[in-house]
Amino acid sequence: MQTAVREIKITVPWEILLSFSMTEEQLAQEFCHSLAFQWFAEGRLSTGTAAKLAGMAKIAFVLECGQRGIEILPYSKDELRRELAEV
Repeated sequence: MQTAVREIKITVPWEILLSFSMTEEQLAQEFCHSLAFQWFAEGRLSTGTAAKLAGMAKIAFVLECGQRGIEILPYSKDELRRELAEV
């Protein structure tokens, strides 16, 4: 099943794009990646939704959360079982 997507436009000064030595596509992916971790850390996205926004497999997202020091287990035992069953 393919997920519907919506394209949004963000204005970024050209010198910022040049300073990162990235293409527009790479910068867009970096924005999504960073937002996914930020919004997950704030409790605004689930692991699955954040992983999808970051363009990562759920298990890779969870592992990177650990590397970034982002708390991933604010769950009860039952909630944790359900979450891990989806991995």
